Amino acid sequence: MTGRLEGKVAFVTGAARGQGRSHAVRLAEEGADIIAVDICEQLPQVTNDGSTPEDLKETIRFVEQLDRRIIATETDVRDLDTLTAAVADGVTQLGRLDIVVANAGIGSSGAVLHEMTPSRWQDTIDINLTGVWHTVKASVPHLIEGGRGGSIALTSSAGGLKGSRNIGHYIAAKHGVIGMMRTLALELGEYNIRVNAVCPTQVASPMLLNEWTYRVFCPDLEHPTKEDFAARSQGTHVLPTPWVECVDVSNAILFLASDEGRFITGVPLPVDAGNLIK
Repeated sequence: MTGRLEGKVAFVTGAARGQGRSHAVRLAEEGADIIAVDICEQLPQVTNDGSTPEDLKETIRFVEQLDRRIIATETDVRDLDTLTAAVADGVTQLGRLDIVVANAGIGSSGAVLHEMTPSRWQDTIDINLTGVWHTVKASVPHLIEGGRGGSIALTSSAGGLKGSRNIGHYIAAKHGVIGMMRTLALELGEYNIRVNAVCPTQVASPMLLNEWTYRVFCPDLEHPTKEDFAARSQGTHVLPTPWVECVDVSNAILFLASDEGRFITGVPLPVDAGNLIK
């Protein structure tokens, strides 16, 4: 099936690479034009290399190869004013807004909560929770004004539905996203705006596939490899895979944004290979 989003416009945060790029490209494949933002810089305390302006240009190239329009800017989701301006500019140029994908987020090195530094806690909450609220705040007026309803997908995590040691800042933010999603679904239903969350397990993206993650999962090994990590990660799943691919999450977002998901709202949708029942 193709053309499920023909004529629609989607706003995607964290779009320079990883899941965000995958979401932008997958929605474009189904006919959507794209408004894209990403901070495109290295952030302190983040465990993987940050996205770059070149990464965002590559996302632009992929979308344009599909003969879709894309308006992309380097924008920090913590800055409500610039984010609001980026969305408004995109809507002005592309004519409408129908789909919002609040994907931007970070993983950061952790500690047990009572020993975590305030800056590490705050950076994660500011990006992974407040940044999601900023995304919604900047976008919802355009969805309401359009009068056509719409779909909002917030990126939570399997960690938004259960606890995990040493990353309590991340877990708290992702639980907060679920609460935000449920509240927004109630508040926006009268406008036929559906709000859901995707809750992935480990995803094969730069946030996951890096040396810091390998060491977390393999603390007994001096120089753990991707293969060592894969074996440990596999043990967290029911299905025989160490992780899901970015496009698996994108396909869930596409389903929720399409007419196939027209009566689904308020749902935390796991894309987790059985992680949550393990």
